[in-house]
Amino acid sequence: MANILLGVTGSVAAIRVPALFAALATRGHTIRIVATRASTHFVNFAEIGGESGVRNPRIVSLDEDEWPVGGYTRNDVVLHIELRQWADLFLIAPLDANTLAKLAVGLCDNALTCVWRAWDWNKPVVLAPAMNTLMWLHPFTKKHLRSLAADFGAAHIPGHFDEETLIRQINDRAKTLKIVAPISKLLACGDVGVGAMAEVETILETVLTLC
Repeated sequence: MANILLGVTGSVAAIRVPALFAALATRGHTIRIVATRASTHFVNFAEIGGESGVRNPRIVSLDEDEWPVGGYTRNDVVLHIELRQWADLFLIAPLDANTLAKLAVGLCDNALTCVWRAWDWNKPVVLAPAMNTLMWLHPFTKKHLRSLAADFGAAHIPGHFDEETLIRQINDRAKTLKIVAPISKLLACGDVGVGAMAEVETILETVLTLC
């Protein structure tokens, strides 16, 4: 079974994280979480592997674990490196528009994006985007997905492809990167359209093809 690092970002779809965590654990995988500050608006991480309502930092890592109060002392563990070394696969679900943009241009201003920047790209990555429909259909989304695809060896994917075809091309051509396409439904904001995170079982199926 694999060590899976689950990245959680600030999409309302983060409310599905406890179910995703449980599904992965049921299959025998060991899971740790690295979460953005915005995601804590949607998930009570003390309820995932915690005791007595207290977050377990050995299971759920936040920015304050990367940059703890009191500062750095030589030989302290560097969290984003420890997580990268521990993990066999990096799953980011949900991946919001803001973090997608950061990944595409190499920004690393929180614990999650630091792990991404330090990641060994010989190890697999699964991304499950989730955002409002107009955010998903914004031209920047395809630009950022194509940029990630090129980083993973799937260069020269035409920019005129629609989002569905683009994702299929990435999944066919990028050896260690898989995108789990968002689905169409009534979104939390009240809009109806594509952008909701894929079902937990669909994400799980993709992960299981890689580990």
